[in-house]
Amino acid sequence: MGIKSIRNRLQISALLLPGVAVFALFTIYPIVKLFQMSFLAWDFGAMTRQEFAGLQNYADVLSDPTFGTAFVNTLLYTLVTVPGQMILGLLAATFINAIPKFRVSFRVVYYLPVITSWVIVSLVFKYIFNTEGMLNYFLSDVIHLTNGNVPWLDSRQGGMFVAMMLGIWKGVGWNMVIFLAALQSVPQDLYESAEMDGCGSFGKFFYITLPSIRGTILFALVMLTIGGFNVFTSIKMITAGKPMHQTETVLTWMYYKAFNTGKFGYAAALSFIVAVTLILLAILQFRVMRQNDAPK
Repeated sequence: MGIKSIRNRLQISALLLPGVAVFALFTIYPIVKLFQMSFLAWDFGAMTRQEFAGLQNYADVLSDPTFGTAFVNTLLYTLVTVPGQMILGLLAATFINAIPKFRVSFRVVYYLPVITSWVIVSLVFKYIFNTEGMLNYFLSDVIHLTNGNVPWLDSRQGGMFVAMMLGIWKGVGWNMVIFLAALQSVPQDLYESAEMDGCGSFGKFFYITLPSIRGTILFALVMLTIGGFNVFTSIKMITAGKPMHQTETVLTWMYYKAFNTGKFGYAAALSFIVAVTLILLAILQFRVMRQNDAPK
């Protein structure tokens, strides 16, 4: 190995070292520390000295009925919002890609909810769907469709329904941008050849467009699934887990156990259970997409 090669490697290492150090300090170390915490009896009463608890924290999480409720809520939220965002985002991208004018204007309109603060839109939705809010005023006092106020946020189904609506509305613009970039990369020759063969609009969409953007669909599916399991702000601001923790999600429940009850070991174990769940879901999604890509 020559002196010049050694010098180049040292220069590359010197350039990479600050980034690697920051990544290790603020990403790797907290993950390792959190994993260690999940095996300790760590709470407000044991801040200076923690005893080894083994798998007790994991057992407490898996046997906790409220965690079961939160996990089911998170799973349902993901199963509803992910397809909703992807379908509406793809339709919006297809529409914008097909029109000759005002593409930029439509992109801005669709993307505005994405850059709007989660806290602000959550408070707006809470104001709209509150028992004394705008929607009930419109339904009962304006069009007289209901005899009284509907308690939208006072039940598990109502609270989760509002959070799901917010999640879909907030994410359509992001999907639109991702799918629009993918649609613009599809070769136009494929559409022209299909049109010469007598293929209609729906045929071109299902036999050319969707197979051509399969990689983008997989990327959006994985990212949105991770985002669905990370839902926190909307639930915290709209329902705060009420009534009786029935609208908790895994992150809001983890926050409650860590900072309201001081069960840091429990919260750490819960976070790794969620991480393992996401890894398994991502592997499943990749395998399903690969099977669909396999030649038949």
